[in-house]
Amino acid sequence: MFNVLKNAAGRLRNGWWIAIFFVVLAALLFPLILLSGQQAVPIWAQALIILFATVICQALRRKPLAEVTGALNATWLIQVALGAAIGALLMLAPAFVLLLTGAARWSMSEQGAAALLPAVTLMAAVAIAEEFLFRGFIFQRLIDGLGQWWAQLIIGGLFVLTHSTALEGAGALGYLAGLNIFVASLMFGFGFIKTRSLAMPIGIHFAANFVQGGVLGFGVSGNDEQGLLTPTLTGPDWLIGAAFGLEASLPGLICVIAITVALWRWRSV
Repeated sequence: MFNVLKNAAGRLRNGWWIAIFFVVLAALLFPLILLSGQQAVPIWAQALIILFATVICQALRRKPLAEVTGALNATWLIQVALGAAIGALLMLAPAFVLLLTGAARWSMSEQGAAALLPAVTLMAAVAIAEEFLFRGFIFQRLIDGLGQWWAQLIIGGLFVLTHSTALEGAGALGYLAGLNIFVASLMFGFGFIKTRSLAMPIGIHFAANFVQGGVLGFGVSGNDEQGLLTPTLTGPDWLIGAAFGLEASLPGLICVIAITVALWRWRSV
């Protein structure tokens, strides 16, 4: 007889664990929202709350945090560095295409190097928060319950949904940007699946956003960023990505598809 609560091994079903995670997350986040009033909850606070919710749920499951994050050792740091190299390539390659076609040129921004530290801290917090939320506890419970492809598709849809406001502001580029964001979610997911660690997804996510906004001065998912450089752009929006950033450009889409396929076919652990 089918047991709605427990699986054949007598363990609580993964769907219930996902529900518990959201309840814990809401219980931690709601008081902070009330204290913040009309102001947005700082991204570092969001990252800490998501991490704390993950710790609580893993403790309830009587499983170590390393099951979600991967073992925190030298290999983890190597995977972060490899991910950062991939993330940098993800933005430098389409930027180079714009440079070759004459669609973009750069000059030093007014802030110059002073823009780098705020960009590093912001993009690190965004990468940690989003990867723990989208490739962490929930994603891994979906993989365990439904398999990696259903997990990828579900999380990819949620990832696009969380960017819906920015996509609406992208106008005609919204479909191109939305497809890019969906494929990027698959890319981050394969980074976890191939390594069983959040190190590579965090590294890719951080470096892609940092290079795009903090270095090259493009918008990041529709958010204006002050970077080391300031781009001067000419050409059609589908080529340059307009205010949304390289994520809404055709060269950006081609690059993220290429890297996603490479990670999918990568024979790792």
